[in-house]
Amino acid sequence: MKFRNILFSSVILIILLIAGCTQSEKKEGGNTKITETVKNIPTTTSETLAPPPKTLRGFSLSPKSFESADFKEFLEKVKAGGSALAWSGDWKQLESNDNGAKVISELCPQYGCEPIGIVQFFTQTDGELLRPLSAETKQKYKESAVEFAKKYKPEYFGIGIELNILYEKSPADFDEFVTFYAEVYDAIKTASPGTKVFTIFQLEKMKGLGGGLFGGENNPANAQWDILNKFKKSDIIAFTTYPGLIYPNPSEIPADYYSEIKSHTTKPIAFTEIGWHSAASPKGWESSESEQAEFVKIFFNRTTGLNSEFIVWSFLYDQKTIEPFNSMGLYGTDGNAKTAWAEWLSAK
Repeated sequence: MKFRNILFSSVILIILLIAGCTQSEKKEGGNTKITETVKNIPTTTSETLAPPPKTLRGFSLSPKSFESADFKEFLEKVKAGGSALAWSGDWKQLESNDNGAKVISELCPQYGCEPIGIVQFFTQTDGELLRPLSAETKQKYKESAVEFAKKYKPEYFGIGIELNILYEKSPADFDEFVTFYAEVYDAIKTASPGTKVFTIFQLEKMKGLGGGLFGGENNPANAQWDILNKFKKSDIIAFTTYPGLIYPNPSEIPADYYSEIKSHTTKPIAFTEIGWHSAASPKGWESSESEQAEFVKIFFNRTTGLNSEFIVWSFLYDQKTIEPFNSMGLYGTDGNAKTAWAEWLSAK
């Protein structure tokens, strides 16, 4: 089966978060689902919590459900699994009072989590902007990012997901964003000098790998490393990575698959989405819990020398989405841990 026209990673994440948090945004007199959930979760103090490890590890906002008990358990597992909690969604959401980024930013300190907020402005399937980058839109985007940074002083703030997809699909919009990104970067730094601002690239595409489940061909001549130079103001070079879309088995991942990044940048590196499925499908890319666990082990082995700023596994719990992403959680929908969870906890 070919997925030529589907950008699997972040689209799924955004759809999930919009469904869980955004489409339920507060109407007149109502609250978002996540806001209602948070009100029912007992708070805890972070005064006695141990400092986070040098490389943050964590997960996207992917609980078993948004019921209070399930959400509380999710937060506890996030803390146990490394403490980083990533939220991503439509940039426009920052304009509302009860969006996921703000809720998570207020909730995380109570559970010893480090929030990572990421805003998106285009659809990766076709490179279409969520709304035109008009002067008015850009002003609202910038103002909302600045207000968010000023209020929460986040450690991390991401702008744009898998920018090389926009580079491929809509070069003119990409060039427009490059200039705009630099403006927003400066504005955020003025509001919150300590915030690390970054944008995100799709690693497989960056390498020129478009075969496998992407439906194209693997051609290193199509590598896109040069576009990193267009974002000189990024404090971190961040990637999404799903090598399971290219290689049927983790053992096939080249030894220098991740260390190659260091030959293209001297900046700190981070991974906003990583994953490997555990289901015995799709055909030709059958996997298993043991294979998923093998990937976790190989990933940490291959990235040891990178000293990554943070590493985010896409889903803590399996989510209702298309394969192979629907089995990428480290917990199944039944609430039971998969083999890879123990590997994740023990990885050095």
